[in-house]
Amino acid sequence: MSTEDGLPAERLSRSGPAPKPGIVHLGPGAFFRAFNAVYTADAMQADPGDWGIVAVSLKSPTARDQMVPQGGAYTSVTLGPDGAEARVIGSVCDVLVAPEDPEAVLRVMSAPETRIVSLTVTEKGYAHEPATGPLNMDHPDIAHDLTGAPPRSAVGFLVAALARRKASGLAAFTVLTCDNLPSNGPLLRGLVLDFARARDAELAGWIADQVAFPATMVDRITPATTPEDIAALETAQGWHDPACVQHEPFRQWVIEDHFPTGRPAWDKVGAQMVRSVEAHETMKLRCLNGTHSTLAYLGYLGGYETIADTVADPAYAALCDKLWAEEIVPTLEQPEGEDLAAYCAALLDRYRNPAIRHRTWQIAMDGSQKLPQRILGTLADTLAAGRAAPGLVLAVAGWMRYVGGVDETGAPIDVRDPLADRLKAAWDGADTPDDKAAALLAIRDIFPADLAAALQTPVTQALTALLDKGAKATVTELVQ
Repeated sequence: MSTEDGLPAERLSRSGPAPKPGIVHLGPGAFFRAFNAVYTADAMQADPGDWGIVAVSLKSPTARDQMVPQGGAYTSVTLGPDGAEARVIGSVCDVLVAPEDPEAVLRVMSAPETRIVSLTVTEKGYAHEPATGPLNMDHPDIAHDLTGAPPRSAVGFLVAALARRKASGLAAFTVLTCDNLPSNGPLLRGLVLDFARARDAELAGWIADQVAFPATMVDRITPATTPEDIAALETAQGWHDPACVQHEPFRQWVIEDHFPTGRPAWDKVGAQMVRSVEAHETMKLRCLNGTHSTLAYLGYLGGYETIADTVADPAYAALCDKLWAEEIVPTLEQPEGEDLAAYCAALLDRYRNPAIRHRTWQIAMDGSQKLPQRILGTLADTLAAGRAAPGLVLAVAGWMRYVGGVDETGAPIDVRDPLADRLKAAWDGADTPDDKAAALLAIRDIFPADLAAALQTPVTQALTALLDKGAKATVTELVQ
């Protein structure tokens, strides 16, 4: 790209020194850059301290290649209905690539100044059984890490680094997961202890006694950055930044306030520090993530590219309102300080923001990992209470239709999912809607047996409607 005078635009670069490190973050993707790093930059402005972030990619060198030439700085672009606002964020002081040098990652995690290790590695990055919770000991990365070889998994790195801190007499760091998983802090604690027990019972005991795993709830819609977004930023600001991220104005971070070795002043910049996150987390997982996934599958099948496009269809907007009022909110406890009706109304306004081009295909990724947390828990509670849940049942049927890999026009769907081949085989191996539903409901990594049995008939009916009438017509019929 070039500027108006034809000269190449200069690469964004840091102005001033980088902050000294205090946090290691695993998973420096777009959400981390739109959320954790922005909150931390704000916190260091409000209350200065050594809370710079060493970001660690567990897989790809992309984030390092984008950010290190810029001194770790990057642009955060807030996309409001009335326009975009760009801001340079400087809280990241370095980016490492774990597969290239796992020892460098362990050194910084084991350093005395590291007081927090945070994570945004997505649901699949936890290498657990989503339907039941425990660590999947047969996961290739976990099996590799249990041999004592240099770690590959997030859990493997956490345990290896904590073992070094124990051996050297250092205080444990706090482990702060920021992924959309129910009871994410206790869940990750269980996974770390599963791994540690398999490696060293004494170490597992030390971790159980010494390591804090506060739960969190995070919320900010962050669409994937496109080459067009990078070009638009360059035109607007005059610098080239391949690491830029775009996000909505709204943000919410609810954190269980348990940090034995300290934390940034996140509470001074809007984070809600609470004793228990559970009610807020369930509200967000079910109200936002549950409807997001529903819109992703049914919207994609209906031919809509983004969430904003999808809810511009009155039937899909009505589906959200129906889900919240009749199926989701009745399963929730009242979170402290929240108005559930107002929260849901604000969600629909956020979905309608035309500046946020959050692709249905992007949200549809990794559905086998997301479904249990976002939809199946709500379904189980609703059915147990003796209520019907036709909207959520249709969401499950939409997911099934989607992972079948062919859309309503006969075109292939690029299904991105750890179980994609298994899901496709289950779909292709059955002929009728009843058999297709049964084959997918039989996958115990996703559906517990009792819930699968309860869903067989209603999901078959919903899937039949999708196959016969298409997504748009089925959604419209449901909300009439």
